[in-house]
Amino acid sequence: MKDKHKKRERVNDEIRIPQVRLIDENGNSLGIVNTQEALNIANNRELDLVEISPNAKPPVCKIVDYGKYNYEKQKKEKQAKKQQFVMQVKEIRFNPNTDKHDLEFKAKHLRHFLLEGHKIKISVIFRGRMITHAEFGEKLMSEVISKLDDVGKLESSPKMEGKQLIVYMTPDKNKIKALKEKQRSESTQQNL
Repeated sequence: MKDKHKKRERVNDEIRIPQVRLIDENGNSLGIVNTQEALNIANNRELDLVEISPNAKPPVCKIVDYGKYNYEKQKKEKQAKKQQFVMQVKEIRFNPNTDKHDLEFKAKHLRHFLLEGHKIKISVIFRGRMITHAEFGEKLMSEVISKLDDVGKLESSPKMEGKQLIVYMTPDKNKIKALKEKQRSESTQQNL
């Protein structure tokens, strides 16, 4: 509750500085004026005097409808928060001898992660002497990549790191959008 109180800008009589730099409702600068005079101008126009930049010398105040100003500000903050998406890296590990069913199951999960907008890490882990037959792991990796090609794109080609064959994939927004459009059109055709 205190955080909201701190963020709120000072309005009308809460402004106790002797002089302010005044901006009218159209964005025109009216110069440096006494605070009381600025309040009178705002009251005559049936608007509020809001302190926009308290740290400036002198502080910048604007004549606005505070309710509308506050609503617009909250709307912008909400929009900015909505656009912030933290991309997580989801990892699924394979063994070079992974069975067909397990491969399908894990590929389905990887597809789901890509559709949700997450970056994925595909690892094929070689244990013991399996490293001598790296071609099995490479074959498995290419099979997994081909299953996810319609929703993701490779960041780089698969590479060996120690006893692991690793590749990163990111969601391809254009491919995902096209896939969703195709699914939507198919579902509407089935409904007819």
